Amino acid sequence: MSEPRILRGRVVTESEVISDGAVVFDEVIRECGVVSQVLTENEAARAERVDGYILPGLVDVHCHGGGGESFPNAQTEEQAMIAVMEHRRHGTTSLVASGVTAAADVLRSRAVTLANLCEKDELAGIHFEGPFVSVERKGAQDPTYIIEPDVELTKELIELSKGYCVTMTLAPEKKGAFGEGSVAEALIEGGALPSWGHTDAGPESVRKALEYSREKLAQVAPRSPKATATHLFNGMRPIHHRDPGPVPEFISDAARDGAILELIGDGVHLSADIVRAVYETLGREYLVLVTDAMAAAGMPDGSYQLGPQAVTVKDGIARLTGGDSIAGGTSHLLDQVRLLYQGGYVPLVDAVYMASVQGAKIIGDQTIGCLREGMKADVVVVSDSLEPVTVYRRGVAV
Repeated sequence: MSEPRILRGRVVTESEVISDGAVVFDEVIRECGVVSQVLTENEAARAERVDGYILPGLVDVHCHGGGGESFPNAQTEEQAMIAVMEHRRHGTTSLVASGVTAAADVLRSRAVTLANLCEKDELAGIHFEGPFVSVERKGAQDPTYIIEPDVELTKELIELSKGYCVTMTLAPEKKGAFGEGSVAEALIEGGALPSWGHTDAGPESVRKALEYSREKLAQVAPRSPKATATHLFNGMRPIHHRDPGPVPEFISDAARDGAILELIGDGVHLSADIVRAVYETLGREYLVLVTDAMAAAGMPDGSYQLGPQAVTVKDGIARLTGGDSIAGGTSHLLDQVRLLYQGGYVPLVDAVYMASVQGAKIIGDQTIGCLREGMKADVVVVSDSLEPVTVYRRGVAV
């Protein structure tokens, strides 16, 4: 049996950057901490020096694809794995595959394909973005397939997902979205979380949906006791002081120990200034960075597909072909950490936390998301400028 690998350098933990730290791992992390406290002299002598930083594997809970392939369009496991590997090579070792609004038969088929990859430990879960969303705030969702909340379809998708459905995005203003006999009830009782978003709602229905989520999850919380909000600000009515819309309610609920709010911190979907303002208002415990990436992540400008919708990418920005709506992202999660940290918007420890620990909490997996003894050995070595150097997943170099 080979000896565990030892990396020595600046280690980013949940609470600090250890300037002279070490991570010892095989398939799991055996030790992590200050070199003088965790390594013998012999171990210190054979440790591999890292010039940059050692991070935990990142966790993305909202991702549609990358590397030229899209989860909503992947008809085979091999196609889906191209997208998985694009993000894995850039430090995302745990990824939830997101679908988009589509015909019911397509959603059923994708659920089966993606659940098979979850069973093989290639994916961490499934996120259904729709089809019970707002036509007014549909973004890149195809309005042809947007339907009213359907509890039976929801239960069917949960069953086909084999326990790996993590979240479903739905609009709180739709009849049957929450309450007794609702989609939100079916999600929670089926082991998933409602993710409120793509909504044109005013404050009242958002507050009621969040209160319902909180009460129901206090009774049944198979993953997390907190609902989520799908990419805060995006796919929502903008804030106006006489017509506040949904955003202030999401922020208020989070501030009262409620929902965890997704932020696409790529500098395109949101200004880095608004990310900083929300972070400074709520703190890292109520925010999770997500990519919302589509097939063009890691790829050149050009024409792509996102579910039934054609997408054109120009200057790295994806928009519906012939329209103005942003159609997913093109970043990797590590790109967002780099942008927010190097720009001085969020401290490194907290940016990494929002890109790792928070996603693990949503998934409900206590074995990923940080560098701690006993955790799965998902370890990312990056340069001084936070570019990926080597990614280890379950202790194996990707």
